[in-house]
Amino acid sequence: MSSRMLRVLAGTAVLGVLAAGCGSQGGDAGAGASGGEKITLSLNLFGNMGFKELYAEYEAAHPNIKIVERTSAYNDHHRNLAAHLATKQGAADIEGIDTGFIAQFRGQPQHFTDLNQHGAAALKDRWLPWKWEASLAKTGAQIGYGTDVGGLAMCYRRDLFEKAGLPTDRDEVSKLWPDWTSYFEAGKKYTANKPEGAAFFDGAPQVFNAMVGQMPVGYYDTSDQVIVASNPELRKAYDQVLEAVAGGQSAKLVGSSPAWNTGFAKSQFATIACPAWMLAKIQDQGKEFAGQWDVAAIPGGGGNWGGAYLTVPAQSKHPKEAVELISWLTAPEQQIKVFTKHGILPSTVATYDKPEVKKLTHEFFNDAPIGEIFTTAALNLKPQYQGPRAGDIQTAIRDGMNRVEEGKQSADEAWAQILKDIDRIDK
Repeated sequence: MSSRMLRVLAGTAVLGVLAAGCGSQGGDAGAGASGGEKITLSLNLFGNMGFKELYAEYEAAHPNIKIVERTSAYNDHHRNLAAHLATKQGAADIEGIDTGFIAQFRGQPQHFTDLNQHGAAALKDRWLPWKWEASLAKTGAQIGYGTDVGGLAMCYRRDLFEKAGLPTDRDEVSKLWPDWTSYFEAGKKYTANKPEGAAFFDGAPQVFNAMVGQMPVGYYDTSDQVIVASNPELRKAYDQVLEAVAGGQSAKLVGSSPAWNTGFAKSQFATIACPAWMLAKIQDQGKEFAGQWDVAAIPGGGGNWGGAYLTVPAQSKHPKEAVELISWLTAPEQQIKVFTKHGILPSTVATYDKPEVKKLTHEFFNDAPIGEIFTTAALNLKPQYQGPRAGDIQTAIRDGMNRVEEGKQSADEAWAQILKDIDRIDK
């Protein structure tokens, strides 16, 4: 999921380079392809952000550039990035940052290349306004270009629903759960007749994250005060999810863990909260179930979960070339390619009316109209303010809910520890 850049060049001696640079803002990978020293650009990312097929295209048009991608688990990646920035060594030329962590890192603009110094203002209108603003530091520095947005839906297994006696048509399934209370009621019906080994949903924290993504106010107020303890909607959602866990609806899998990945292949759950980027994960891990997965409306309607940014740390040895690459990777033309291949939803507004996006259906997901579903969700969502440690707070809540699922704590005990953990995070 990310984006970035343009260049400010001065002097008549660089007019030829400037002409090439203009092409690199859009879909022309041939811009700036002239020789020069051989440069390796490293990218540290988390999960499948959909770029792998694009690297060969860029390298072919830029024979002096070699691109090396390294991926790691979500929390490990962001923890490692924080350490690399603090020690001023070890960061890649390009680092991906999730929406949940962007507020933390935009508070450290000194550690990143300011894209405004490379003509970022000329690209501003590419993105949804809130996507652009989320990576903008208070100093005015722009640290990242947006890759994707989350846009929420609910993915479900048609075959498992049929075996449990629930409807399978996506419109009928959407009618099952106009709100989250209805979703968990549907879960009770499913659980009463479920196929052996197939729970209703994958794990408590994943459902909780989707519910939080719909709230007007989440972990912070707009003055950067943590309000987890005083936001009743958070505790209500927490209790609802864990009540469903107690009723046997959860497969008790930790999101993005090896066991969770295996859960797709072993049919261990029938529904999963499904931001657009989740489509790629489902395809990667559950290849044998093409056509059995489908996409319905999310309970409660709308909301956002996730999305990412591409940034260039100040310690990059090749900041100019790195900025050029992230600008190209996050250009509308490339975001369309990533969406049509992986279902990862663009954050660039101009793509939403393109027929290849708006009219896109997905064979793997029973020809679901994912273009219409997710672009509508993106245009209608009301962005939630993300404070500086939102990602760490989300992790603390995830860990607490996992302890409940593992039988190590009661829901009340875990909530009390969550609040203590968050208090330490906030200091």
